[in-house]
Amino acid sequence: MSDRTPLDQTCQYFGIAHEYRDIRGRRHTASLETKRALLAAMGVAAGSDAELRAALEAHDMEAWNRLLPPVRVVRETQAPIEVVITVPSPQIDKPMRWVLTAENGECLHGSFFPGILDVIERKEVAGVSFIRLLLHLSARLVAGYHRVEIEGHRTAASMALIIAPERCYQPAALEGDKRVWGLALQLYSVRSARNWGIGDFTDLDRVIEVADGFGAGIIGLNPLHALFPHAPTHASPYSPSSRLFLNIFYLDIEAVPDFLECEAAQACVSAPRFQAQLRASRAAELVEYQDVATAKMKILDRLYRHFREHHRDAGSQRGTAFRTYRAERGQALRTHALFDTLQESFNRQDRKIWGWPVWPAAYRDPNSEAVLAFADRNEARVEFFEYLQWQADVQLAIASRRACERGLAIGIYQDLALGVERGGAETWANQRLYALEAGIGAPPDDFNLKGQDWGLAPLSPGRLRAAAHAPFVAALRANTRHAGALRLDHVMGLQRLFWIPAGGTPEDGAYVHYPFEELLGILALESQRHRCLVIGEDLGTVPDEVRAALQPAGILAYRVLYFEKSPEGGFKPPAEYPRQAAVAVNTHDLPSLSGYWRGRDLELRRELGLFPSEELREQQVTARAEDRARLLAALDQEGLLPVECSVQPPAMTPELACAVHIYLARTPAVVMIVQPEDILCQPEQANLPGTIIEHPNWQRKLSLNLEDWASDPRFQTFAAALWKARGPTHSAKPD
Repeated sequence: MSDRTPLDQTCQYFGIAHEYRDIRGRRHTASLETKRALLAAMGVAAGSDAELRAALEAHDMEAWNRLLPPVRVVRETQAPIEVVITVPSPQIDKPMRWVLTAENGECLHGSFFPGILDVIERKEVAGVSFIRLLLHLSARLVAGYHRVEIEGHRTAASMALIIAPERCYQPAALEGDKRVWGLALQLYSVRSARNWGIGDFTDLDRVIEVADGFGAGIIGLNPLHALFPHAPTHASPYSPSSRLFLNIFYLDIEAVPDFLECEAAQACVSAPRFQAQLRASRAAELVEYQDVATAKMKILDRLYRHFREHHRDAGSQRGTAFRTYRAERGQALRTHALFDTLQESFNRQDRKIWGWPVWPAAYRDPNSEAVLAFADRNEARVEFFEYLQWQADVQLAIASRRACERGLAIGIYQDLALGVERGGAETWANQRLYALEAGIGAPPDDFNLKGQDWGLAPLSPGRLRAAAHAPFVAALRANTRHAGALRLDHVMGLQRLFWIPAGGTPEDGAYVHYPFEELLGILALESQRHRCLVIGEDLGTVPDEVRAALQPAGILAYRVLYFEKSPEGGFKPPAEYPRQAAVAVNTHDLPSLSGYWRGRDLELRRELGLFPSEELREQQVTARAEDRARLLAALDQEGLLPVECSVQPPAMTPELACAVHIYLARTPAVVMIVQPEDILCQPEQANLPGTIIEHPNWQRKLSLNLEDWASDPRFQTFAAALWKARGPTHSAKPD
């Protein structure tokens, strides 16, 4: 008899960890309140021991009373294919039949007696005896999504069978001792003489052209996910409404074909008042999202009306292309556009209405009669949002093809956010798959001493598996459509996520485990299918088994200079970095190199009260001074210290910044990423974790216009140094 409590048994069953160790090795035990709250978020009644026992027995019965699990992920090297089946003991001698339908439609079938199969386990649940058995299928299947059906005495079931490759895709450009470098771009931050106050897809096209001239082989982007058109100031790309679609405010309005045809739109844009607003938006120090959105939506309305009148039903090539796009994206596109239309409508009635959980109850179900009636009444507006997604997809595809045509070794790398906002389109469409009474975050670390609550809704592991991981597959496909590489934010989320109960703080959080090997297999399959390199952002508190799994799976680790230190505290020499990695000085959540050098991030955290104590603040100020000295010593050891550099230079100079990047360029890591902010020695960081409105997150622009990058001495010096250290690159994948 187990001496564990019903609460502990139920938590183990549903993957809630009893304890974890933080980045400093300290043990944290989940409280009873946290355990009960997280179980409740999964839909498990956990108010008393009696409820817990009943829930555990019910779920145990559900698991044992199903002939097949919902999904099985098998590596393509495994033969024969093993399928786990579960039958009541009385059926052990009844004949059964299997049918295997391959993704290409080919069918194989056979029959068997359960009694001759290998027994895995026996169990009695609620007075019923069950046997779990192993069925071997000799079929040889290629990697892909297949289906297994089993039929027996008064029973039948089907299961998704996913055959996955052993490793993710890696391009020929990284074979042997080849290495590439490139830029990591916050697209919104790009200044140009022609954009409307925010970087757009045409700017991306131009960045690719400039980067190609510099010898770069990869262009990294912030997540391009769909946000909330009704609330453009909600600008975090890591808190999207949906990861399946794009941020429409990255559209270059004047590059939309309908703009070239629509005289009314052209006249509106040419008007002196409109032009004055565009000049003000371009000149603004920060991205003024509300002004940008107002200007763009005003013209996009006109462009859609022009398209609807002249192309939608006219049998034109563009009308056909739109219908093709709608067919390809299917119901997901329709539901997303319907969400944006509903949210826009309700928010106009009451500005406090944001997110489907606070909509009128009749509209919270996307399949309700009220929603269907609304869609009929607002057909044109729903189609308007579909049109915007189509045009965003077209413009991103053009930029991706440009990277290929110019021969960038990898091309565009997109960033897949860890999750979605609980009130957004993706959760509205798949409510039962999410644990909406919990959030995703992170325990405390050296840069976020109070921990983090990202406000994202976690997928429930059991429900995700019951859906054969369809939401994960959809997110991967949507973000590899036009990418040569995909960065997975917080790759540890494939194995476990830090859940925080609704209304709690990171101190109340606990880890919840996910089917790591299955998700890893699906990632490898989609990576190979789309010929897309995978980079796993593995910073923070990382389980050893996750790091150990990345390299065999062909996933590049992410190594950041600030964190790569020896046990004695010095910076690791370049030769000690792993080859299977992407390296960078920093990330969007960390101080820029100039800000790090000046301690600007420490100043901000003090001003905003983000240090738990003055003692900790003083410790970090002292540690930063030591890090500056250690970094100079590391550069000196490599012969990279600028001649004119003092013992403790007060500011990060372009020469010193370049030396730091040459240091990283010497590592064997196959990919190196450089932020333009560091080339330009900008002191402020893109995002300060732990803040929302206290800091202008996701608003800062680059200090130099895009048109001047190619001729700027700082860019030229960096490019020449990195070209020399890493070599030129070519051979991007076709789109």
